[in-house]
Amino acid sequence: MIDLLSDTVTKPTPQMLHAMANAQVGDDVFDEDPTVNALQEKAAKLFGMEAALYCPSGTMTNQIAIKVHTQPGDEVICHHYAHIYNYEGGGMMFNSAVSPKLIGNPDGIFTAQQVEEVISKPGDIHAARTKLVEVENTSNKGGGTCYTIAELNQIKTVVKKHNLGYHLDGARLFNALIAQNENAADYGQTFDSISICLSKGLGCPIGSLLLGNKDFIAEAKFIRKRFGGAWRQAGFMAAAGIYALDNNINRLADDHAKAKMLEQALLQLDYISFVQPVQTNLVIFMLKYPAHAEKFTAQLAEKNIRIIGMGQGRLRMVTHMDVSMSQIETVCNVLAEIKI
Repeated sequence: MIDLLSDTVTKPTPQMLHAMANAQVGDDVFDEDPTVNALQEKAAKLFGMEAALYCPSGTMTNQIAIKVHTQPGDEVICHHYAHIYNYEGGGMMFNSAVSPKLIGNPDGIFTAQQVEEVISKPGDIHAARTKLVEVENTSNKGGGTCYTIAELNQIKTVVKKHNLGYHLDGARLFNALIAQNENAADYGQTFDSISICLSKGLGCPIGSLLLGNKDFIAEAKFIRKRFGGAWRQAGFMAAAGIYALDNNINRLADDHAKAKMLEQALLQLDYISFVQPVQTNLVIFMLKYPAHAEKFTAQLAEKNIRIIGMGQGRLRMVTHMDVSMSQIETVCNVLAEIKI
């Protein structure tokens, strides 16, 4: 199987498994798991932030952040492709009772001006109170597109002008850092809170981190408990995170190269109508006749190639550490042979 469904399908390498098997552990509910503590400290230091909280998933870290930043009835500005809006089970409405204000361009990006234009006016009793701006970098449904740190700081200027919170869903932030040749610490100076996933491009079997100042993380830990996210000897999983941060960031450039190869192959095919310009490891494309999507994916499956549909005729392939360059060449050859 050449599995391009997601970068979440990776398995731990022998080296990562060795780190996990040899982890020192304790009870994290009592802050006594030394490996969890080390991971949290390492991540906070990497981003120049005061503290971090290890959680099972990126959905949980995002949902905790929204809960800490807002009160019921508040409004959250986010992209209409945002993961927190499209792929977290309505969690922002269910968990925090907040209203989304959707903005953005077709590539998954929005601008500071677009944020400025939709912030609720103070004192307007007809509108929900805007309290939080959320950015996703890279944009999943947007096709792995990246903001630059300059663009993010332009949005920050608007956010702080209106005394709003600023949260980053950085599920694939390390892909953006590698693609843009940027520094993690710059992001720590830009955002009030950051969520980073370890189980995507970094290859861990589980885990995400929420970063912020000490007061924010203290409240986040309480919300994690309320959400059922407290865990015990989590150091076995945290050890995978430490290994990933030490060894698996720079290699993301390889995944980006694989995605560019797929992009170039798709652009040569007459049955493809659109390919989102590839910046990182996500390849979003559309068939000339979207009704043929099921037939198309079935033909790939017959060749042991798995991809996913994103809705509205958009298809996605995701490159990762468990798919080799030679396997990507195989996929390109199969794509060239398909008849639909």
